[in-house]
Amino acid sequence: MAARLTTSSHALLGLLAIQPWTGYELTQQATRSLRFAWPKSERLLYTEPKKLVQLGLATAHEDAIGQRSRTVYAITDEGRAALSAWMKTTPKPPVLEAEALLRLLFAENGTTDDIMAALDSMAADAADLYEQVATINTGYLDGEHPFPQRTHLSVLFATFQLELFDLIIRWVAFAKNEIATWPTTEGLGMTDRTESILNEIKNRRSVLEL
Repeated sequence: MAARLTTSSHALLGLLAIQPWTGYELTQQATRSLRFAWPKSERLLYTEPKKLVQLGLATAHEDAIGQRSRTVYAITDEGRAALSAWMKTTPKPPVLEAEALLRLLFAENGTTDDIMAALDSMAADAADLYEQVATINTGYLDGEHPFPQRTHLSVLFATFQLELFDLIIRWVAFAKNEIATWPTTEGLGMTDRTESILNEIKNRRSVLEL
């Protein structure tokens, strides 16, 4: 059964292990937290709980609110066992998806202004995400954590995101300083600065190997 589960399946099992949720609540909570490590479409987040029910890892029951009804999902003992088994497996390697980096790789097909604008957008997005994560987490100091018993996990999770967004902002500044020295995006090859960067990488790698 475990082989039929995806990482998204286990992510939702993790949420269900905290408490029962409606499909809407699962989507809202995933948008609030999971998206910083495992962004997925709302369509997937709505269909995945039904899959968990079919596999016997979750239950679903109708909860009436006035004249309206909603489906509430809860984890089963089998679901908790599957979640515990997943925790013991080797995680997949991290994957970074950044369109601005892709544009940088093919920057010779545009101008320096084009790539500068793409990097500015990347830095602005990182700054916005930094603020979102910081706002959520500093709110915990005022008792705003919906699950206070999980604060130690949420905050440690957030530190990675904050460090990553800060790194992106600082790297964009570094990259823009480098690009500012380019007369064009085409055919520059091994410049003095490029050789210096490669030697820095080589030296840093040597230190790490000690």
